[in-house]
This record gives sequence, C-alpha cells and structure tokens, in this order.
Amino acid sequence: MKYILWAIRIIVALLFIFSGLVKANDPLGLSYKMDEFFEVWGMHWLMPYSLVMSIAMIAFEIIAGVALLLGYAYRLFSFLLLALVVFFTFLTAYVLFSGKIKECGCFGDCIPLTPIQTFTKDIILLIMGIILVVYRNRIQPLVKGHAATAIMILTVFFSVGSQLWALEHLPYHDCLPYKVGANIIEDRKIPEGAIPDQYESIMIYEKDGVQKEFTMENYPWQDTTWVFVDRKDKLVKKGNAEPKIRDFIITDYDGNEYTDAILNTPGYTLLLFVKDSKKARTDNIDKLKALVNAAKEAGVPFYMLCSNNKEEAFAFIKEHDIQAEVLVLDGTVSKTAMRSNPGLMLLEQGVIKGKWSFRDYPDAGIIKK
Repeated sequence: MKYILWAIRIIVALLFIFSGLVKANDPLGLSYKMDEFFEVWGMHWLMPYSLVMSIAMIAFEIIAGVALLLGYAYRLFSFLLLALVVFFTFLTAYVLFSGKIKECGCFGDCIPLTPIQTFTKDIILLIMGIILVVYRNRIQPLVKGHAATAIMILTVFFSVGSQLWALEHLPYHDCLPYKVGANIIEDRKIPEGAIPDQYESIMIYEKDGVQKEFTMENYPWQDTTWVFVDRKDKLVKKGNAEPKIRDFIITDYDGNEYTDAILNTPGYTLLLFVKDSKKARTDNIDKLKALVNAAKEAGVPFYMLCSNNKEEAFAFIKEHDIQAEVLVLDGTVSKTAMRSNPGLMLLEQGVIKGKWSFRDYPDAGIIKK
C-alpha cells in the first residue's frame, strides 16, 4: 500500500502542478471561461471578479500540488485538494450533461479535451483524492522544516507573479488561432478534405393524438391515417469542416465590411485591438503614437479595431490623439485574437508577423524590416 500511496500522491501532485502551469500561461483564458459559466447560471454579479478568481484558482492548483508533493501541511491540503476535485467534477459533469457550455477549459486552450475526456479524468482524480484523504496518516513529508516553508513561499510568489507578468504582456506561449505565423486568410477557409457534419432527416407524423418520429426510410407516406406535422434535421455524425478562424469580420460603424481588403493589403498593416476603450491601458501611449506617426509616414495602413460603440471609440482616439481609422471587431473575437487591451498586431498580407501588449509596443523600425 505504501508504494501505491506514493504513486497516487505523485500523480495527483504533478497533475495539479501541470494543470496550474498550463493555465498560468493565460489567466485571462480561465476568467473568460468563468464568465461563460456565470452567464449561463445568471450570476452576472460575479463577472467583475472573474479575473481575480482565475488568478487565485490557478495559484491554488500550483501551491496545493507542490504541498502535496512535499507533504507540507498534508492534512489540510489533502482535504482542500479533494474539495477542489469535487468542485471540478461538478463543473465537468455540468458541461457534459447540460450541453450549455462547449468545454470546461481544465487545461486551458493549449490542451483542449472533450467533455467526456475531462469528466473521466476528474472521476479518476476524485477516486485518488479520496484514497489520499482516507490514508492521510500514512503520508510522510518529503521535505521538512524551514526548507519546506521556503519552497512553499517561493511557490506562492511564482504562481502569482508568473500570472501577473502574463497579464501585463502576453501569454508565454500562444495556443490560440491568432498566434504569430498564422495566416488568417487561409485559416478562415474550411480545410481541404474536411468532413462535413452528417445529418438525417426526421419526419414527424401524428395519429390518434400521438406524435411519432420516422426516418426517410420508414415514414408512413402511404398510410393516410398518419398526418404530417413537421420535419427536422438530426445530427448523426459530427464532422470537422470548420475553419480554424471564424467570425473574424471587420466592418465600419455603417456595416460595410473591410475584412478581405485589409487582409489582402500588400505589405505591412498594423491593427490596434481595443476590446474595451473604457478599460484600455494607456501606460505606454506615447510609444504607440510615435509608431502610428511612423506608419503614416511610411504609408503603412493603421487601423484601430474597437468593440465599443461609435461614440466611445471615437472619444478614445480623440482623447489620446491617435491618428487611426476606426473599425469594428466583435468583442469575443477581439479577446481571442489579442489578450491585451489594447494590443498591437502586425500583418503582412494576412500573415501575423508580430503581436505586442500595451507594455511592449515595438519601435518604428519594425515596419521598415
């Protein structure tokens, strides 16, 4: 039993550490997923706190995993870990059986899992967590005393600090479709050889007040006692005929579309993503304005893609004296394409050549390379 406990302890600890590290790469991603749950559950009052909750949950995963591995305050952390696994199991069960949310985001965007895969993982983790709690008195610490305390303090600083850095800049590793090197033009197309969704036509007939569904092969078209009610299409097999990038549509405030014109512009194009002008960070605005002026002199198109209404968008560029053409991009697409608000993207005929947060605006030389 000793070796089984060791194996379970190591597996659970490493899994929590790994899960936390993957999500720490992009804490905004988890906060957006929390917003999705809050939206479905009608808990809108929690949405302003989703980012703080995201940072805390990710940090706790890493801290608890390290504590479990070391055996630090084991009784406390074993119960806390079990409570967290129970909570995760509830969430994944809700995702799987309700169908209201596509996925739970347990490993962030870098390692997407299907709802059934995630639920199975959590059930196994739940069993392991129960075993660790039941046999908690048999667990011996790996590191004791001041050394263990020092490791835990460093873990706390690292788990929080790494997330704060990612929030001020961009994710360490971009796992989303709009990463550097991606070709937006090509990624908006359905992949060659993709399999479309397969549907079956269902015919609904009624007889003696009772409705019944039939397929096209067995519906009672010759039996006049059955009365046709309705027809619907039922998904039989999910295909993969979906582009990597969907809904990337740029318009002006009158609804005129500019997507293809911008993506196919020869040479460089600069896009400033402003998801919310009222919350946009302007810490480094002078460097941005210098880049805007340099782009204008070099003949490089510069657009601000805003998700606010027209009045708020134009008030933003007027207040900060940004000489840019203002266009519209959906807020959900904006936060997927750029985690920073605002953030800058350099395109070359639809290919993403660079991305920068408001902290890291490049020098004007970037458009001369």
